[in-house]
Amino acid sequence: MAIRIVCDSGADVSDLKHDQLTVLPLSVAFGTTTYLDGVDLTNQRFYELLMETDVTPTTGQVTPYRFDQAFAQAREADEQVVAITISSVLSGTHHSAVTAAEPYGNSVCVIDTLNASMGTRAMVEYALRLVDKGIEFEALCEELNRNVEHLRVMALLDTLEYLHRGGRLPKAAATLGTLLSIKPVITTHEGAVSLVGKARGSKAANNLLDQLVEKSGGINFNLPVCVGYTGLDDTLLNKYVQDSAALWKGNVNQLVFHSMGGTIGTHAGPGTIALGFFANK
Repeated sequence: MAIRIVCDSGADVSDLKHDQLTVLPLSVAFGTTTYLDGVDLTNQRFYELLMETDVTPTTGQVTPYRFDQAFAQAREADEQVVAITISSVLSGTHHSAVTAAEPYGNSVCVIDTLNASMGTRAMVEYALRLVDKGIEFEALCEELNRNVEHLRVMALLDTLEYLHRGGRLPKAAATLGTLLSIKPVITTHEGAVSLVGKARGSKAANNLLDQLVEKSGGINFNLPVCVGYTGLDDTLLNKYVQDSAALWKGNVNQLVFHSMGGTIGTHAGPGTIALGFFANK
């Protein structure tokens, strides 16, 4: 029996094409106008709106109804379903998937990645890799659940403005941080966003990110490694990759950069770079 992977757009997989992948959009609202992430709002248009207006966007979860539609369509095609969601702590999307899955019994498995963006994407890529290898449904669910504890995401923010806009940082702290060129590094811990370090200036921040990656267990290059950026260009990500050449040399033939959309861009703003990977066990 075929296996369908269902994920939400918070995994930032807009460029990932696979016959067995279904992506369900979160909603992004600018004031009274609501869009569906990746459907009628591209990543490029999101950042144009973010920088053109003072309105702070908000994101909304995927509803149980949308998950049910995807599950029903898969079952009608005689497919079993693995639903991979962003952290249950960060969004109600995971609960929506669990609610929708109940009537389908053992034919639908829901994975809480306790991650977001490039972290969740790494799990989606791993699931698709195993599907392509012909893994059985039960074994796939077990393998993904077993690896959640090794899944990591590290993000380096270029600006504090959008943390302030979203009410997560006082204005005075944001202003001082900007004047001092403070670059924070955030991760997820037990599913919630956590600050793990900060540095002054881009060079020091890039070095700090590498140090924190190693501290978190280092990268298992046998499994998917995802690198992404927010904003309209990947200049800062290119600079980071160059500064961190020793990290990739001999481990990765070619890095592919992925655009991150409204789910992380709303809170981090443009210029953020992120790594999603599985840590060495």
